[in-house]
Amino acid sequence: MYSEIHTSTAVQTICLDELKPGEKGTIRQIKGTAGEEVHLMEMGLLPGTSVVLIKRAPMGDPIEIRVRNYHLSIRCAEARSVMVERG
Repeated sequence: MYSEIHTSTAVQTICLDELKPGEKGTIRQIKGTAGEEVHLMEMGLLPGTSVVLIKRAPMGDPIEIRVRNYHLSIRCAEARSVMVERG
């Protein structure tokens, strides 16, 4: 399974865990196994959704994000499956 938004222009994306605290992004695609994709999408991480990296745990993992007006903590391994466009 591979979920993404198709656009007419090329968009440079990064992994969600590459955002800096306070930085915003828009989810462009979710990569991973079908089970991983479903898990992330059930948490509200859907293509086209805005996300903000709030903070990182002291050792860097997990990260706290804000999506759809609520906060989530996800592991960096999960965040690497979420491709975002900065801004």
